[in-house]
Amino acid sequence: MKIKLLKDFKEFAVKGNMIDIAIGVIIGTAFNKVVNVLVKEVLMPPLSFMTDGTNWENRKIILREAIVNEGKTKVEEIAIGYGKLLEAGIDFLVISFTVFIVVKLMNSLKKEAEDPKNSKVVTPKNIELMNKTNELLEKQNAFLMKVLGEKS
Repeated sequence: MKIKLLKDFKEFAVKGNMIDIAIGVIIGTAFNKVVNVLVKEVLMPPLSFMTDGTNWENRKIILREAIVNEGKTKVEEIAIGYGKLLEAGIDFLVISFTVFIVVKLMNSLKKEAEDPKNSKVVTPKNIELMNKTNELLEKQNAFLMKVLGEKS
């Protein structure tokens, strides 16, 4: 039982599924760092400049002020921190737009590669085979239509 489980795991890992997932996680982590820097260091400073130096990360709506007596906090402040939500929203927009562009680019490259008439890009073997099969079927249908048309 344990040997079969190890064999199944090895087969799963060798097929590339696990490696693809690991690569995706690593690239995603690195991409997240880039997006954080882009938002915090590139997009937020001009927004802060346009709003008279407002630090958006610390923006909040205070529902109840903290009560401090003799330097000790008696009642904690209750606030809705919308600044971090704003930053997370900008992060999301940057990530979703970037993913959209990458997927659009990949789809155009895939479409170009799958076009058997395009000699600039090597067409995958399965697409070439399907195209040849389609051409043969069209010739066969034309021949049958011609033969059957002459008999009637």
